[in-house]
Amino acid sequence: MPKKKKTKKIKKTSIKKLKKDKIKKPIKVVEKKTSAHGSDEKPEIKKIKKQPTEKRIYNLKDFVVYPKHGVGKITSIEKATIGEIDIQFYKILIEKAKLTLTVPINQQSKLRPIASINQINKCISILKTKPKIKRTMWSRRAQEYDQKINSGKIYELAEVVKDLNKNTDIIADQSYSERQLFEKAYERLKSEFEAVLKITPEEVQKKMDKALGRTKISEDAQ
Repeated sequence: MPKKKKTKKIKKTSIKKLKKDKIKKPIKVVEKKTSAHGSDEKPEIKKIKKQPTEKRIYNLKDFVVYPKHGVGKITSIEKATIGEIDIQFYKILIEKAKLTLTVPINQQSKLRPIASINQINKCISILKTKPKIKRTMWSRRAQEYDQKINSGKIYELAEVVKDLNKNTDIIADQSYSERQLFEKAYERLKSEFEAVLKITPEEVQKKMDKALGRTKISEDAQ
């Protein structure tokens, strides 16, 4: 009689282990965009070039701040085609400087919205603090002040007004360039106060002068 071949028994535990190993392997999922009818949707290629836009959109008659020129009002939103590219831009009137700016919508990083009431209150608190006395050369300080004024940041503007404020009307106590920078920063801040608080320029001036301790000077001038 021929000998029967011995068959190896596969343990159940080893089969279970194989199954577990298969489950552990990551499954690749390929997502396909489908339309409402169930067919594969092909990506659309737009031939018309459009101007990239930023998230913030300003509306007509909104007040905005352009760092180098101060507070302005959006008088119109217009469109133009330049080199086959559709461009939208704002027309902004800077009333104090009698200047109209054209700012493309995709360059909104140059603009900021006007301050909130809380920011105005913070500025008043800054104006009430003591000015910082710096020992560096005036030419260097003047450059720093000018950079702060043109930064468009309202707190930095308030700091310049506070630091250059003199509680005196004696011309000898302040150089010509100091007065120029002070007046520039003061008028910038004042125009934003007017736009936010919606009060007369005279009332804004009283509010600012009171915070700066200039009330006596303005009374004497009257």
